[in-house]
Amino acid sequence: MRKTPEIPSASMADIAFMLLIFFLVATTMDVDSGLERVLPQMPPENQEQDDTPPIKERNVFSVLLDANNRLMVEGELIRVEDLREKAKEFMTNPRNLETLPETKPTEIPFIGNFEVTKGVISLRNDFGTQYGMYISVQNELVAAVNELRDEMASSTFGKTYANCNSEQREAIRMAIPSRISEAEPKMVGGKK
Repeated sequence: MRKTPEIPSASMADIAFMLLIFFLVATTMDVDSGLERVLPQMPPENQEQDDTPPIKERNVFSVLLDANNRLMVEGELIRVEDLREKAKEFMTNPRNLETLPETKPTEIPFIGNFEVTKGVISLRNDFGTQYGMYISVQNELVAAVNELRDEMASSTFGKTYANCNSEQREAIRMAIPSRISEAEPKMVGGKK
């Protein structure tokens, strides 16, 4: 009787290990980058809810996204591409208009006396808003702050905000604060 020849399997573990290494090296991983946000400090335990002063209507820049991904800023439908300029105008109030936010004179190191805005950008979206649209709007608002900071760094220190030292960056953050309030989603209009 004749035996059937066996397939040599001594190197099978080596081959499997090499395939595993190949797929680990060749595969790319998607990494969620997240959103850079600084959360406000917790209020003291003995502070009552009514201790905070009311915010005047002129100091709030209202940005709404509905379920159909339409963008409404201060009651007017606009394109996402136009949001950055509107936000910059709101935060700087270049013509000192009564409809734009108030400012508070503040002594800032390296800069001197500067009119700091009391403005807050309020971003609210609908439950049906697409995530990509929400991120696009958020990016435009953050880009508006970053552009203003770059412009100030350039005019004050002669370099970009990123190239400033930590004390200069802190001074610019004091002069141009990033006050973006993200409200809980709700039904703000439109059906999906």
